[in-house]
Amino acid sequence: MMTDDRDNKAHAQGTGLVEYLADFRDLTQADIADNDTIAKLLEIRDDHSKPSNITNSVLYCHTDISIFTGQLKGVKEQGTAGTIGLVMLNKQGSIANLASQSINDGGRLFISDTGQPSAFVIGPMNRKGKWWAVNTLDEGVSLYAKLSEHDENVTVLVILAPSLFNKAVMHFAEVQTVYITATSNDKDRLTKPLAGVNVKAVITEFMTLLEHLEMNHSLNDVIADAEVIDLQAQAWPQPEDLSTDPNRPTPYPMNAWIGLLRKVIEKIAYYAQVPPAMAGQCVLGALSHMGQRFVDAPMGHKHMPASLILITEGESGSGKTVAMGLSHKEIKEYEQQQYNAYLLLLDEWEKTKASLKGAELQEFLATEPKPFNPETMFKAPTIEPILDKFVNGEIVNASWTTDDAAQFFNGHTMTGNTAGSALADITDLYSEGVVNRTRSQKNAFATPRTKAYDVRFTLNLMAQRIILEPALTDDMMNQQGFLARALIACPESLQGQRVWNDIERRQQSPYNDHDLIAYWSRCQSLLDPAPVNDPQADPNKPERIKMRWHDAQAEQVFYDAMQEIENRQAKGKTLEYLKAYASRMAENASRIASLMAFFEERKTITADDIRRAFMLVEYSTAERLRYLDANPTGQENNTQKLSKWLIEKAKDKRPHKLNRTYVSNSAPNPMRKNSKILQSELDKLESAGHIKQSMEGRRSVIEVNPNIYA
Repeated sequence: MMTDDRDNKAHAQGTGLVEYLADFRDLTQADIADNDTIAKLLEIRDDHSKPSNITNSVLYCHTDISIFTGQLKGVKEQGTAGTIGLVMLNKQGSIANLASQSINDGGRLFISDTGQPSAFVIGPMNRKGKWWAVNTLDEGVSLYAKLSEHDENVTVLVILAPSLFNKAVMHFAEVQTVYITATSNDKDRLTKPLAGVNVKAVITEFMTLLEHLEMNHSLNDVIADAEVIDLQAQAWPQPEDLSTDPNRPTPYPMNAWIGLLRKVIEKIAYYAQVPPAMAGQCVLGALSHMGQRFVDAPMGHKHMPASLILITEGESGSGKTVAMGLSHKEIKEYEQQQYNAYLLLLDEWEKTKASLKGAELQEFLATEPKPFNPETMFKAPTIEPILDKFVNGEIVNASWTTDDAAQFFNGHTMTGNTAGSALADITDLYSEGVVNRTRSQKNAFATPRTKAYDVRFTLNLMAQRIILEPALTDDMMNQQGFLARALIACPESLQGQRVWNDIERRQQSPYNDHDLIAYWSRCQSLLDPAPVNDPQADPNKPERIKMRWHDAQAEQVFYDAMQEIENRQAKGKTLEYLKAYASRMAENASRIASLMAFFEERKTITADDIRRAFMLVEYSTAERLRYLDANPTGQENNTQKLSKWLIEKAKDKRPHKLNRTYVSNSAPNPMRKNSKILQSELDKLESAGHIKQSMEGRRSVIEVNPNIYA
């Protein structure tokens, strides 16, 4: 009955129908009168130049046909004698069903077993040509006649009962991609039920595919003009990039900034010729330095410091110094003013001290302590002097702000035996605003003071990649929670793309720019005196404003985003392996939103503030993920190796599916026969939308996203 093509087509055992059908003879042209469709079908059958696959498939039913399954099994179906019998096949090409149709008018259709997915097959049913599915015999015969003119391997699946169309298409799509066709006004009705199935829909605009072919339009031209929809790919997400190469930066969310601050970031990026991310990090550092002194950020039922830890990558000569000079201009000038005033006070104090003796000197020293250096922005080689200033009560707000963070990462603080202690000090400052400096009293620097409370510290570090790569993958920095609290940016350098010889650009000075001037003026008013503070209060011990949510909506937006981050920490999700970092995302968002409101001299955080703050946090998270398992040498990580292997092994399968046992035994090392590592990598691939893991009965299978092959 069928062409034996064992290399291209799977076969199943025949059913009892084979013997049953042996009693029927082939239908002949003499048996029909006015049925043009059947006449064409018989012409196709009798044309031995093409492997039509319908020899012994169009029969003359000389007796009634029984129903083969269900409650009516064995009961005679009256009126089928003297009809056309159409033998229907399943996906393996085996006989599965029999349909009966009137000889002349193609009227009432009878199918012996509607529970068996099957189709009347015109064509060789091998995998060398396309399989097209239609739901009427007339369309199937005409479509095959046209398509086979150019491709003898084409197959048309005629699914004779419209109600069984979707079920049958799904059945055949398990073996080979099935093509269906419709005009645009019928697109949704045809495609929606088959979403996720190995089917491609060819959607033409006005005329049907068959009408185009009957007008002698070539199939290639028709398909080129049509909308071709891969329904299987539609049910899959676009696969995420698995690369952990730090050379590929995350797009910076400029929409996180509005108003004057957005203009300032754009202007700093322009004048310094640096990426927007670097300019944005510089502005965040300035806001943190100024705002931590005056505001606290809401978190749950209490408040926390508004201080930030910022880490920004920038190569030598990339513009870090210029960008930070513009963002921190007013802060540096304020520091200089305070330092000059301090020198005058110190000189006066020293002169007074030198002029006194005896009891007068003792009284002076007891009532007039030596002035403290008011410096609050440091580029110190170690953190210990800063901590000492906190403990000694000299300062309550400070920042370590530097465009050369090698002093921090490669200095004594982070390379000596005290590295763990220093990191703990920084995390305590970030979280609680507390310093702990218990020392032996025999130490040369011994002091009875060992703690500082309610102090604030911003860490704003900019460094080259050679400094940051080992730091961002360092176990201690991760385990101590330091990096989990940091906002990270690693933008692509603009070196090699900058413009220095443009006359118009050279004539534009940032110091004449009205946006930057407005920004510096605002910074000056926030620094001294700060309008949110009582000017009469002790400048070293301000009563910080406890920022509040503007309304219930703003608070709900915050907690909705916090919940979404929580959900992404579940098994197989994007933050599964970055839980420590994820748990700080909401905290950083609250701090950023508080600083944004502070800059605008507001005391409440709006829903818009918190949404934009989360955009910056999400950017930082994406940058952090880029450095997770980074391969600076360009080597593939295990996830990439496994993905490439799965794609190659499944590319010729339809659908692109592999048995998990095969994968376990054959995958590249170290996944091969190591169930724990393999499962971890499979989970990462599923989370990235590359695969799906599922059960088919007792068999575990892995299916590759068809979008990867597109």
